[in-house]
Amino acid sequence: MKNSEITIIGGGVIGASVAYHLTEMGANDVLILEREAEQGKGSTGKATGGVRAQFETEINIKMSLYSIGFFTKFNELIGVDCGYEPRGYLFFATEENQFDYLKKNVEKQKSLGVKGVKIVDTKTISEIAKGLNCEDIIGGSFGANDGFINSLGVMEGFTEKSKENGAKILMETEVFSIETANSKVKFVETNRGKIETKTVVICAGAWARDLVKTTGIDLPVEPLKRQIVWAKSEKNLPENLPMVIDLGSGFHFRPVRDSKTEVLFAYPEADEKPSFNTDFDESFIEKIYKRAKYRAPFLAETNVVREKCRAGLYENTPDHHAILGGCAIEGLYFASGFSGHGVMHSPATGRALAEIILEGKANFLDVSCLSLERFTKGKLLHETAFI
Repeated sequence: MKNSEITIIGGGVIGASVAYHLTEMGANDVLILEREAEQGKGSTGKATGGVRAQFETEINIKMSLYSIGFFTKFNELIGVDCGYEPRGYLFFATEENQFDYLKKNVEKQKSLGVKGVKIVDTKTISEIAKGLNCEDIIGGSFGANDGFINSLGVMEGFTEKSKENGAKILMETEVFSIETANSKVKFVETNRGKIETKTVVICAGAWARDLVKTTGIDLPVEPLKRQIVWAKSEKNLPENLPMVIDLGSGFHFRPVRDSKTEVLFAYPEADEKPSFNTDFDESFIEKIYKRAKYRAPFLAETNVVREKCRAGLYENTPDHHAILGGCAIEGLYFASGFSGHGVMHSPATGRALAEIILEGKANFLDVSCLSLERFTKGKLLHETAFI
């Protein structure tokens, strides 16, 4: 096996973005290892493709601001249409404490430079999302520049551009362990043999923890199943539907890109236990249609497209924020634990990791609060609106 200066484990959207940003900054010996026969078989291909700046924490807001800006010029930078469509995100509240939370968040978002975000009343919500049952909704927030992207398109764009820049990718290459000596990365052991390398970037999604354990480090990332129902209406959906999210329950839905009749809807099941199970549970359909019938009756009239329903894995950390940066082992870096925000934050993540690896720190944005150290130092972050 050919040795590599920088080895990226995981060829999803995060690994692809890291490779792109490294090669754009001049790294000329970058290798992506992907265990599947094709990219996007993990969390990237199961994502809903939402992007938003409506977060609670400063770091998530800033990661989103950078990434959304990148998506707006993706074609110019990468030469591929990423499908960015600013249809908006609508969060609604049914309780005063939820509404207060949204008001506080919007003020912070505006203070950090988010444009097009505002607090909306019930009447405005009924106009933004026609057909929504608003009888118990007291208000919400709307971000006009939030919206949708093509997750696989973003991954493919980053990959192709990084290959043009000299990066290489090996498919069907599973990494069994990361071998170290004197607290330095030495090589990775794969099903194709040993690859000597000085730098390893963990972009393995929900599967990162077991791999990192081979170095003696516990990476606090847990896999959690998330399911999406894909449905089709016999008549056109209400025009210009944004992503609509019930802040209280996490129930949400969005139209399918380039379709007037198809819709995705989902919600996080509170009793879901951490596991690597990605089998779609048929009983989930009945549960979610019950919610849909109450909240948006037109959703209850849709027909399930069973072959397109899917289950994927979130890679959750204890505080639902990513882990970015290095650790006590020289040459070992993490881009892990995105808790459902990996695709939307992939541009900022790729640049942050590239700068940390090549320049010692992320200069465009201080991401030090996302270091692995925060878990041992008790400096956890707090984000309520994760779905």
